[in-house]
Amino acid sequence: MSEDNKKQNQLNIELDETIAEGTYANLAIINHSASEFVVDFVNVMPGVPKAKVKSRIVLTPQHAKRLTKALAENVARFEKAHGEIKDYEQPPIPMNFGPTGQA
Repeated sequence: MSEDNKKQNQLNIELDETIAEGTYANLAIINHSASEFVVDFVNVMPGVPKAKVKSRIVLTPQHAKRLTKALAENVARFEKAHGEIKDYEQPPIPMNFGPTGQA
């Protein structure tokens, strides 16, 4: 591939300061329909019976599959460098939360 083609295929991604700070979440709730996956990121605090969605990401099924693969590859690399990630007991997910799988 020539240098000109490489430059044409590059994507310039901008990250503003507010987004760069990130949002902490310790729970992800995933729903889907035939056309999209919806991932809600939540911050659940111990002893607090209510939690708010901090961020919602909507993906096509193809992008959801690519994200799954990318996460799996990165977890494998992390564990190779730092050891196994322990999976501790998760808080119960509210059954009456979010969309019902319809788009």
